[in-house]
Amino acid sequence: MPTLRREQLSALSSGLLKAAGASDEEAEIVTRNLVKANLVGADSHGILQLISYVNGIRSGVIKPGARFEVTKESPSTALTNGNWGFGQVVCSKAMKLAISKAQKVGSAVVCVFNCNHIGRLADYTQMALESDMIGFICVNGDSAVAPYGGKKAMLSTNPLSYGIPAGKENPIILDIATAIVAEGKVRAALYKGEKLPPGWILDSSGKPSTSPADLYQPPLPPAQAKISGAIQPAAGHKGYGLGLVVAILTGALTGTLCDPEIISGLTNTVYINVIKIDEFVALQDFKNRVDRLVRTIKDSPKAEGFNEILIPGEAEVIEEEKRTKSGVTIPDFTWNALTKLCNEYGFDAEKLLDD
Repeated sequence: MPTLRREQLSALSSGLLKAAGASDEEAEIVTRNLVKANLVGADSHGILQLISYVNGIRSGVIKPGARFEVTKESPSTALTNGNWGFGQVVCSKAMKLAISKAQKVGSAVVCVFNCNHIGRLADYTQMALESDMIGFICVNGDSAVAPYGGKKAMLSTNPLSYGIPAGKENPIILDIATAIVAEGKVRAALYKGEKLPPGWILDSSGKPSTSPADLYQPPLPPAQAKISGAIQPAAGHKGYGLGLVVAILTGALTGTLCDPEIISGLTNTVYINVIKIDEFVALQDFKNRVDRLVRTIKDSPKAEGFNEILIPGEAEVIEEEKRTKSGVTIPDFTWNALTKLCNEYGFDAEKLLDD
């Protein structure tokens, strides 16, 4: 299994995307998000997604150069059409629009339809943090999760993310699926040849399984990633309820597709909310209060086996520091699939290992 530094990962991703038809700007934005995901430990949203993206370009699902279009708006809202461009490019523009509107009116909601897979949600709430705002984003997609009490996939993993500024403490960045696990993590386990923890998935007959292959309809990823089993919701009825709300905010509110109607594994519809803090309280007062809350929690008694209490987002900060130094190990299955794609475009990925 090769281990690649940040620069090597970036060269691999950018080179392959541009060879497949992406513009320099598109390749830069998508690559930045994918490499960040690998560095923080979210390998399910890292460069292994290049396999799906290149196949999406080839099939016409992803349309390089697509125009980002505002179809309806008010001072505090916008409905936007991604015209099936790269999800990271489309969603970055949507978040910038939401931030711009919130700066003027205090709070803004921007929704996106006709958008491909946007990747790791924390990348977008981080954008709001950089403007000292609270950011929220959630997305839906094709069905992969059984409802509580059911055994057939009816909802997407429907992740959500909050970004909340702090002062001296790290910002709070919550990025979670409403399913017990992101589908990409099941796929990553498949590529690594690993078993899943009990309780994560059901097979096609609705029975519990620890084999990641049981989630998919043959042929297995990366050939395709069609779901025949189901992922379980997080925390039973609670995750199911949250997932249902996400499906409505992203699907019904955009006037497009709710989860069971989506057939492409790359489709996301998006709901974004940005809040300008000083429309409510002074920004520094807010940050001081968040800092006090974080310190109080971190100083509270530790459970047996724990030396530290982390806040959401801290584990990723720690992992990024570690992987920036040590590099990111790519499973052989993923590496072989990526190098095969690169070779098809005349791009020698193996040379990156010699740099």
